[in-house]
Amino acid sequence: MSIDVGRIRKDFPILSRTVRDGRPLVYLDSANTSQKPLQVIDAIEEFYSRHNSNIHRATHQLGEEATEAYEGARIKVAGFIGTEDESEVIFTKNISEGINLVAYALGNASTSGPEAERFRVGPGDEIVITEMEHHSNIVPWQLLTQRTGATLRWFGVTDDGRLDLSNIDELINERTKIVALAHQSNVLGTVNPVREVAAKAHAVGALVLVDGAQAVPQMPVNVQELGADFYGFTAHKLCGPTGIGVLWGRRDLLETLPPFLGGGEMIETVAMERSTYAPPPHKFEAGTMPIAEAAGLSAAIDYVRDIGLEEIHAYEHELLDYALAQLREVEGLRLLGPAEATDRGGALSFTLAGLDGREIHPHDVSQVLDAHGVAVRAGHHCARPLHRRFGLTASTRASLYFYNTRSEIDALTEGLRQTQKFFGAA
Repeated sequence: MSIDVGRIRKDFPILSRTVRDGRPLVYLDSANTSQKPLQVIDAIEEFYSRHNSNIHRATHQLGEEATEAYEGARIKVAGFIGTEDESEVIFTKNISEGINLVAYALGNASTSGPEAERFRVGPGDEIVITEMEHHSNIVPWQLLTQRTGATLRWFGVTDDGRLDLSNIDELINERTKIVALAHQSNVLGTVNPVREVAAKAHAVGALVLVDGAQAVPQMPVNVQELGADFYGFTAHKLCGPTGIGVLWGRRDLLETLPPFLGGGEMIETVAMERSTYAPPPHKFEAGTMPIAEAAGLSAAIDYVRDIGLEEIHAYEHELLDYALAQLREVEGLRLLGPAEATDRGGALSFTLAGLDGREIHPHDVSQVLDAHGVAVRAGHHCARPLHRRFGLTASTRASLYFYNTRSEIDALTEGLRQTQKFFGAA
């Protein structure tokens, strides 16, 4: 099966609009958030217009329909990421909340009784992350070490943007409680060797959390085969709505760890003296959940499945090959991350200088590109430590998805040359 990009683009109303005095929109910011097809927009509208109700408690037909939509989305997510047990799928508002959930639970594991004691984090314990993480996979672990007295350690990054595993035997040791890493970098595009890291972590009894926010939209993911203990992603990068994310966790871990938030729905019984909690996944879903958003996520999964994750991945690989070749022709452009498409995704972060060698600020690059209708992102992309590793405060990032075309990459490279002319650097 080959991807018919022309047909696909017709499903995305926003891609046909014009910006900046009638210029066609060239949207190259999908690592930030993807655009939404009509099928997802219609699913959300359908829910609100015909099925809107709260879930689980309502005994009327609307309540039954809403519950079916919500729990049906959970079942669909489970199959999408390779688990047969939908009770391992927790809905959150985003991947950031999912990571915080795990960090909080580990810091409070002793409150769940002796069976959770082995997960307790305290002085002398170590948490291992990487230098290429999004802030969402750094800050929660920093907060955990501050609360518990544990030590935070991290893998470095090589000059070509790969994870530096040269000291893996020293970093992951008998003191390691959890290793948290991105499946795919949102800045470098690097696809990390999760299986290798997970095998080393499990050999010393450590848990593994994987941030799949950039990977799940772009490639087939099977959480069981990866060897992860926790895996998270967010709907809005997968053609779905904002406001809903997914945390997958092994059933035995979810049963053992304490809840993250307290409130309605996550309880079994409540008395003034104490409460007992519902089994997973509901133990981790307090209050009214994003029900319409779950319906939208379900529709998004159907949409990308109909196209085919393997086909999406193959097409994006071809598009990435072309983009890398085109960017190499832009004099004064410094690409961050692997220069080849092998084990690499479509996030293309770079700096731009003129022929005189002076760097053009990434925000200026972004603004000139925007004036030409090309939407990219500028800044540190919530990965400031990674930028510091490369001696930078910011970069410009163009990111690809399956609805992009070669002509849009051409528009990007032409826009970069126009940027150089605008600043008198060429």
